[in-house]
Amino acid sequence: MPATENAATKNQTSLTSIRDLVKEDFDAVDALMFTEIASEIPLLNEITLHVVKSGGKRLRPLLLLLMNRLLGGSHEKRERHELAAIIEFIHTATLLHDDVIDESSKRRNQPTANALWGDAASVLAGDFLYSRAFQILARRNNIPVMTVLANTTNRISEGEIQQLVNIGNNNLSERDYRLMIQRKTAELYSAATKIGAMLATHNDRHYCDAAAQYGLHLGIAFQMIDDLLDYTADSGLTGKNLGDDLAEGKVTLPLIYTLHHGTKQQQHVVRQAIKTQGREAIEQVIDAIIASKGCEYTLNCAKQEAVKAEESLKPLPKNIYHDALLNVCEFVVTRQY
Repeated sequence: MPATENAATKNQTSLTSIRDLVKEDFDAVDALMFTEIASEIPLLNEITLHVVKSGGKRLRPLLLLLMNRLLGGSHEKRERHELAAIIEFIHTATLLHDDVIDESSKRRNQPTANALWGDAASVLAGDFLYSRAFQILARRNNIPVMTVLANTTNRISEGEIQQLVNIGNNNLSERDYRLMIQRKTAELYSAATKIGAMLATHNDRHYCDAAAQYGLHLGIAFQMIDDLLDYTADSGLTGKNLGDDLAEGKVTLPLIYTLHHGTKQQQHVVRQAIKTQGREAIEQVIDAIIASKGCEYTLNCAKQEAVKAEESLKPLPKNIYHDALLNVCEFVVTRQY
């Protein structure tokens, strides 16, 4: 078995063992998602069934469940199941919109919804998932949770716009990159863990703030690794094409570091590749970011964020779910997909 495949298998085993701690809840969330996506419109059913069946790691709802159980669980199981499903619906809606914006044709080794049904239908399906998420939320009438999710979806949109306006921007700073990924990725992780705490503790600020910080730092680490994998991963494992970010003109941390710390030749290679927005120079770009230590720097930054996430858990009770959340940090920075 190749080394990368072996590492990926170990990583998957690790995540599976974490899921097994909340298997009953996790399976209930999965079943609930399939129930809640039902629509009277056949095309909507086709699209939403396709994207939900495509799966993914379901990491965000898993984090909500783990944090909730760490703090004693909520009195009503159905409530945590619905909130976990809402988190995943919001995430899935962002993916549908992202694939249209990026003109992506493949995700998780499956054709994207926009490749199968077109951009308009894909965008509208994303809108449907957003609205269905808030329909479920309205049934709960939990104003504090609703406020968290309303603010989160707003910040996700800001992050996506920030990414859009920085397409092809060779001068993007690391600070602005960090703010962008915090908004477009990490805020939803933070919402998931905070809501898990809110449901278990009746909005205890001490616990909820710690939970939110854990999710925020974990989400930043996750996105940094995602950006690194775009240049280093086996596309068969990630389910995406190598160099997708480069082809879309996205300036991520491995490139930013090389543009600031690489040799003049390495900087030139990266600038030209960003300018042309194609995969023709992908091998040269990979060589440049490895030689300039852009990959190493990105991995180290992700590990630092994971450590901050671990430190955020210190005020919380110590139990098997606490240990599982520490293990999620390890999974995020060692994953191959």
